[in-house]
Amino acid sequence: MPGKRLRVGVIFGGRSGEHEVSLISARSILRAIDTTRFEPVPIAITREGRWLLAKDALRALEAGTTCLDGIPVTLVADPQQQGLVPMEGTGPPPVGPEPLDVVFPVLHGTFGEDGTVQGLLELANLPYVGAGVLGSALGMDKAVQKALLTHAGIPVARHLVVRAPVWERDPEEVMRAVADRLGYPCFVKPANLGSSIGITKVKVPDALPAAVDLALRYDRKALIEEAVPGREIEVSVLGNDDPVASVCGEIVPSREFYDYHAKYVDGTSRLFIPADLPAEISREVRRLAVAAFVALEAEGMARVDFFVTVETSRIVVNELNTIPGFTPISMYPKLWEASGIPYPELITRLIELAIERHRARSQLLTTYHHRPPA
Repeated sequence: MPGKRLRVGVIFGGRSGEHEVSLISARSILRAIDTTRFEPVPIAITREGRWLLAKDALRALEAGTTCLDGIPVTLVADPQQQGLVPMEGTGPPPVGPEPLDVVFPVLHGTFGEDGTVQGLLELANLPYVGAGVLGSALGMDKAVQKALLTHAGIPVARHLVVRAPVWERDPEEVMRAVADRLGYPCFVKPANLGSSIGITKVKVPDALPAAVDLALRYDRKALIEEAVPGREIEVSVLGNDDPVASVCGEIVPSREFYDYHAKYVDGTSRLFIPADLPAEISREVRRLAVAAFVALEAEGMARVDFFVTVETSRIVVNELNTIPGFTPISMYPKLWEASGIPYPELITRLIELAIERHRARSQLLTTYHHRPPA
């Protein structure tokens, strides 16, 4: 009916090394969402994977809590439910089903940004913000992502993929390959994670084993990349079938590279928006951002990170993130604000894009009736 607010499930927390970052992003979204159009329904996922209807989430997050609380619920893979269902045995007072119109996942990292939650939302037939199952999985797996970008003709850094069994069986062979194909310094990171968790800059061969061991604590696959001596440039992308790129932004880390501490702890890394780039390089970076978005099946939103060496005009895509940070210092909303879309309006557009995509997919056939030839 006219004037009815859409109930937006904001899912945050999760079983991920980026749990704390998700809490900060959720707090920012709950603060800024247009409550004249939307009724936010905060849904917290604990570190152990319990789903909680966290109606006092904003107050708790404002207080800086990391201990999530609420009523135990679940989201069932049943299109007839269209929302949250109370868990059995939750006790008085009785809790009825919580209907949802659309979902905004603010889950960074594993079990949220990797296609797992997106698959559940597809089964439940709920519209949701961001990339679908495939795009989310590709955005999370940086090794497969680089292979597809290379296939699409989009430049990436030279790299090696190391699986845990190979490393355990023959670390010397891996070290020889790094020396022959990449050299030092190089970066070692988990293939499936974000927020610079588990990343090490390796300057000498003797430091490589500890770096690979650290990365393999978070994933069964490690990515080893050449260190590209370029400026760190980021671009935000927005849209479904016709994505558009924001202005370019530049990060100057407070530390040797843009690690977790530099991103979220010391607060002294510098952001320059728009980035001071030659016009032709800025255009090419923005073009490649959209091309990467399309090649990796992203939808709704993504942040594309680059290394740019202006002196040699070398541009490489570092990675694409399908659920970028929404914290007060995060580049994704800052870049759109500089491009003319304020934070509250950005949230509204993302929700509208989710509904638009769901409406289009709802027109597709899901049954087949064979008609024998006449």
